Amino acid sequence: MVHWTAEEKQLITSIWSKVNVEECGAEALARLLIVYPWTQRFFSSFGNLSSPTAITGNPKVRAHGKKVLTSFGEAIKNLDNIKTTYAKLSELHCEKLHVDPENFRLLGDILIIVLASHFARDFTPACQFAWQKLVGVVAHALARKYH
Repeated sequence: MVHWTAEEKQLITSIWSKVNVEECGAEALARLLIVYPWTQRFFSSFGNLSSPTAITGNPKVRAHGKKVLTSFGEAIKNLDNIKTTYAKLSELHCEKLHVDPENFRLLGDILIIVLASHFARDFTPACQFAWQKLVGVVAHALARKYH
Protein backbone atom coordinates (compact mmCIF):
# COMPACT_ATOMS: atom_id res chain seq x y z
CA MET A 1 0.00 0.00 0.00
CA VAL A 2 1.28 3.42 -0.93
CA HIS A 3 1.41 6.14 1.68
CA TRP A 4 0.14 9.53 0.55
CA THR A 5 0.88 12.62 2.58
CA ALA A 6 -1.83 15.21 3.06
CA GLU A 7 0.21 17.58 0.90
CA GLU A 8 0.48 15.04 -1.94
CA LYS A 9 -3.26 14.41 -1.86
CA GLN A 10 -3.95 18.13 -1.91
CA LEU A 11 -1.56 18.76 -4.81
CA ILE A 12 -3.07 15.92 -6.85
CA THR A 13 -6.69 16.89 -6.23
CA SER A 14 -5.99 20.57 -6.77
CA ILE A 15 -4.66 19.96 -10.28
CA TRP A 16 -7.30 17.32 -11.03
CA SER A 17 -10.11 19.74 -10.19
CA LYS A 18 -8.92 21.93 -13.09
CA VAL A 19 -8.42 19.17 -15.67
CA ASN A 20 -10.61 19.11 -18.75
CA VAL A 21 -10.76 15.32 -19.08
CA GLU A 22 -11.83 15.38 -22.72
CA GLU A 23 -9.11 17.79 -23.82
CA CYS A 24 -6.22 16.48 -21.72
CA GLY A 25 -7.16 12.84 -22.30
CA ALA A 26 -7.23 13.29 -26.07
CA GLU A 27 -3.94 15.19 -25.99
CA ALA A 28 -2.19 12.59 -23.83
CA LEU A 29 -3.29 9.61 -25.94
CA ALA A 30 -2.46 11.44 -29.18
CA ARG A 31 1.01 12.30 -27.89
CA LEU A 32 1.55 8.66 -26.91
CA LEU A 33 0.62 7.48 -30.40
CA ILE A 34 2.80 10.13 -32.06
CA VAL A 35 5.89 9.91 -29.85
CA TYR A 36 5.78 6.11 -29.51
CA PRO A 37 4.35 4.97 -32.86
CA TRP A 38 4.66 1.28 -32.03
CA THR A 39 1.80 1.78 -29.55
CA GLN A 40 -0.49 2.31 -32.53
CA ARG A 41 -0.67 -1.47 -33.02
CA PHE A 42 -3.10 -1.64 -30.10
CA PHE A 43 -5.44 0.78 -31.87
CA SER A 44 -5.74 -0.74 -35.33
CA SER A 45 -9.52 -0.34 -35.25
CA PHE A 46 -9.17 3.44 -34.87
CA GLY A 47 -8.70 4.08 -38.58
CA ASN A 48 -6.23 6.66 -39.89
CA LEU A 49 -3.22 7.08 -37.59
CA SER A 50 -0.80 7.87 -40.41
CA SER A 51 0.37 11.30 -39.25
CA PRO A 52 0.28 13.59 -36.21
CA THR A 53 -2.53 15.58 -37.85
CA ALA A 54 -4.53 12.41 -38.49
CA ILE A 55 -4.00 11.21 -34.94
CA THR A 56 -4.94 14.47 -33.23
CA GLY A 57 -8.02 14.82 -35.43
CA ASN A 58 -9.15 11.22 -35.03
CA PRO A 59 -12.45 11.08 -33.12
CA LYS A 60 -11.73 7.56 -31.82
CA VAL A 61 -8.41 8.73 -30.36
CA ARG A 62 -10.17 11.67 -28.72
CA ALA A 63 -12.94 9.46 -27.31
CA HIS A 64 -10.55 6.83 -25.99
CA GLY A 65 -8.29 9.49 -24.49
CA LYS A 66 -11.29 10.83 -22.59
CA LYS A 67 -12.16 7.31 -21.46
CA VAL A 68 -8.61 6.68 -20.25
CA LEU A 69 -8.41 9.94 -18.33
CA THR A 70 -11.89 9.43 -16.86
CA SER A 71 -10.66 6.08 -15.59
CA PHE A 72 -7.58 7.81 -14.20
CA GLY A 73 -9.94 9.93 -12.15
CA GLU A 74 -10.97 6.75 -10.33
CA ALA A 75 -7.42 6.46 -8.99
CA ILE A 76 -7.71 9.97 -7.59
CA LYS A 77 -11.00 9.12 -5.91
CA ASN A 78 -9.44 5.94 -4.48
CA LEU A 79 -5.85 6.93 -3.70
CA ASP A 80 -5.67 4.45 -0.83
CA ASN A 81 -6.99 1.53 -2.89
CA ILE A 82 -5.61 1.90 -6.42
CA LYS A 83 -4.73 -1.79 -6.90
CA THR A 84 -8.31 -2.87 -6.28
CA THR A 85 -9.66 0.02 -8.34
CA TYR A 86 -7.72 -1.18 -11.39
CA ALA A 87 -7.91 -4.96 -10.88
CA LYS A 88 -10.47 -5.55 -13.65
CA LEU A 89 -8.76 -3.13 -16.06
CA SER A 90 -5.45 -4.88 -15.42
CA GLU A 91 -7.03 -8.23 -16.22
CA LEU A 92 -8.64 -6.84 -19.39
CA HIS A 93 -5.42 -5.28 -20.68
CA CYS A 94 -3.38 -8.37 -19.85
CA GLU A 95 -5.61 -11.27 -20.81
CA LYS A 96 -7.80 -9.87 -23.58
CA LEU A 97 -6.06 -6.86 -25.11
CA HIS A 98 -2.45 -8.04 -24.55
CA VAL A 99 -1.21 -4.48 -24.10
CA ASP A 100 2.48 -4.16 -23.30
CA PRO A 101 2.50 -2.99 -19.66
CA GLU A 102 5.36 -0.59 -20.43
CA ASN A 103 2.76 1.51 -22.27
CA PHE A 104 1.09 2.35 -18.96
CA ARG A 105 4.31 3.96 -17.73
CA LEU A 106 4.80 5.79 -21.01
CA LEU A 107 1.27 7.18 -20.94
CA GLY A 108 1.76 8.27 -17.35
CA ASP A 109 4.90 10.16 -18.28
CA ILE A 110 3.09 11.84 -21.14
CA LEU A 111 0.21 12.76 -18.86
CA ILE A 112 2.73 14.56 -16.61
CA ILE A 113 3.90 16.57 -19.63
CA VAL A 114 0.34 17.43 -20.65
CA LEU A 115 -0.58 18.55 -17.14
CA ALA A 116 2.61 20.59 -16.79
CA SER A 117 1.90 22.33 -20.10
CA HIS A 118 -1.69 23.13 -19.12
CA PHE A 119 -1.05 24.13 -15.50
CA ALA A 120 2.54 25.42 -15.55
CA ARG A 121 2.10 27.93 -12.74
CA ASP A 122 0.53 25.37 -10.39
CA PHE A 123 2.71 22.44 -11.48
CA THR A 124 5.48 23.05 -8.96
CA PRO A 125 8.28 20.55 -8.31
CA ALA A 126 6.34 19.20 -5.31
CA CYS A 127 3.24 18.83 -7.47
CA GLN A 128 5.20 17.10 -10.21
CA PHE A 129 6.63 14.71 -7.64
CA ALA A 130 3.16 13.83 -6.32
CA TRP A 131 1.82 13.28 -9.84
CA GLN A 132 4.86 11.22 -10.83
CA LYS A 133 4.24 9.04 -7.79
CA LEU A 134 0.58 8.70 -8.77
CA VAL A 135 1.17 7.74 -12.39
CA GLY A 136 3.76 5.20 -11.22
CA VAL A 137 1.29 3.63 -8.80
CA VAL A 138 -1.42 3.53 -11.49
CA ALA A 139 0.96 1.96 -14.03
CA HIS A 140 1.99 -0.65 -11.48
CA ALA A 141 -1.65 -1.43 -10.63
CA LEU A 142 -2.54 -1.80 -14.32
CA ALA A 143 0.46 -4.12 -14.85
CA ARG A 144 -0.37 -6.21 -11.80
CA LYS A 145 -2.01 -9.13 -13.67
CA TYR A 146 1.09 -9.46 -15.85
CA HIS A 147 3.22 -10.57 -12.91
